[in-house]
Amino acid sequence: MKPLAERMRPDKLDDYVGQRHIMDREASLYQAIDNNKVHSMILWGPPGTGKTTLARIIANESERAFHTLSAVSSGVKDVRDVIAKARRQHFFDQPGPIVFIDEIHRFNKAQQDSLLGAVEDGTIILIGATTENPSFEVISALLSRCQVYILKSLSQDDLRTLAERALTEDEFLKEKEFKIEEFEALAYFSGGDARRLLNMIELVTASLPEGSGITNEIVEEKAPTLMRRYDKSGDQHYDMASAMIKSIRGSAPDAALYWMARMLDGGEDIKFIARRLVISAAEDIGLANPNALLLANSCFQAVNVIGMPEARIVLSQTIIYLATSPKSNSAYLAIDMAMDEIKRSGNLPVPLHLRNAPTELMKDLEYGKGYQYPHDFPGNFIDQPYLPDQVSGKKFYSPSDNSTESRIKTFLDSKWDKTPK
Repeated sequence: MKPLAERMRPDKLDDYVGQRHIMDREASLYQAIDNNKVHSMILWGPPGTGKTTLARIIANESERAFHTLSAVSSGVKDVRDVIAKARRQHFFDQPGPIVFIDEIHRFNKAQQDSLLGAVEDGTIILIGATTENPSFEVISALLSRCQVYILKSLSQDDLRTLAERALTEDEFLKEKEFKIEEFEALAYFSGGDARRLLNMIELVTASLPEGSGITNEIVEEKAPTLMRRYDKSGDQHYDMASAMIKSIRGSAPDAALYWMARMLDGGEDIKFIARRLVISAAEDIGLANPNALLLANSCFQAVNVIGMPEARIVLSQTIIYLATSPKSNSAYLAIDMAMDEIKRSGNLPVPLHLRNAPTELMKDLEYGKGYQYPHDFPGNFIDQPYLPDQVSGKKFYSPSDNSTESRIKTFLDSKWDKTPK
C-alpha cells in the first residue's frame, strides 16, 4: 500500500494546498498553468512544501508527457536520452514534455550544460526542484532561462486543511472516523512539512481505535523523536549562523543564544559555531574590546578539547560576552579599504628607504637609504613616509567611537600632526 502522503498527493490545480503567494488565482504562475502557457522554472523551498506535487500538476493540467530524472543517479547520457525522446515526440505535434529534476542542485555543471539547448529552443519544459539557493547551485546560463519560484513552509492553516482532508478523504482513513481534537503537536512536529505531517498522522492513527480523537498528548507519545528541521549542509546551516552573528552584532544576547541553541539542537558541528564566533569577535567587536578575540579563540580551542555536551557552556559564555561587548568594525573596514586601494592603484613599488638591504648590492642600489629608526627618537616616533608617493596621505583606519579606540585616536593624533602617510 502506498504511504498516506503519496495517496493524498493531488493531481488537480484547484486541489493544491498552500503557496498562495504564487498559486492565488490571480498570480502569474497559476495563470500560466491555467492557460497552458507553462515555462521552464526552478522551484526553491524546504522539503515537504509541494515542489514535486506542483510539477506533476503542471504536467497533468497542460497534458504534457512527464519525465523524471534523478539528480543523484542520472548522468549526462540520461539527460541526452530524455532530450532525444522529447525531440521525437515533436514529430507527432505533441507539446514539449516536462522534464522534472528533483534536487537539481546536485547536478554538476556538465549535466546542467547538457540541458541548455533543449530548454532554450523549447524542446523540453524544465522544472527543477531544490532546497538550496539556486543562485549558488544552478549555473547562470540555465538560471537565466528559468523563472525561479520560492515555496514557503506551509502555514498552520494549510497543515490543518491537509490533515482534515486526509482523515475525511483517504480511502483507508475516512471509514475510521478519526477526529483532530488538538492540532498544536501535529503542527509543531511537522514544522511546515506536508509530507512529515501526513506521515505522522499515518503513524499515530495506525495504533488508535476507530473513532478516536487525536490529541497533543497522543501525538507526543506516539510520534518518534523528530529532528527539528535543520540541514547542516543546506541554506538553514548558513541562515541560522547568519541570524546568530547578526544578533551578536546587534548586542542581542538572548537572540544570539536562541539561534545557537537551534543549531546545537539540529546537530551542528560545534567547531563551525566556534569558528563563526572567532570571526565575529574580529569583525564586529574588534578594537572596541580586543579581549573578545582572545576569548573567542580560547572558546574554539576548548570546544575541540571537551566536545559536547559541555561545549555548549563554553559557547554560551562566549556568545554572551561577544553580544554584550562594545562594537567596532573599524579593523574590518580598514583592511577592505586597503584592498580596494590596491585594486585601484595596482602593485606600487616599496619606497627605497623601507626596503631591506641584506647584501652590498642592495645597499649600492640605495635600499634602506634614508630610513630613520623610530626607537632612536623621543617617544619612539619619527614623522617619515611609510606609503608609496602615489597613495601618500591615504587613510584606511578610522577609530570608532568607543573608549578603547578613543585612546587609540588620542595616541595617533599626538604623533601625527597631519594625515598619516
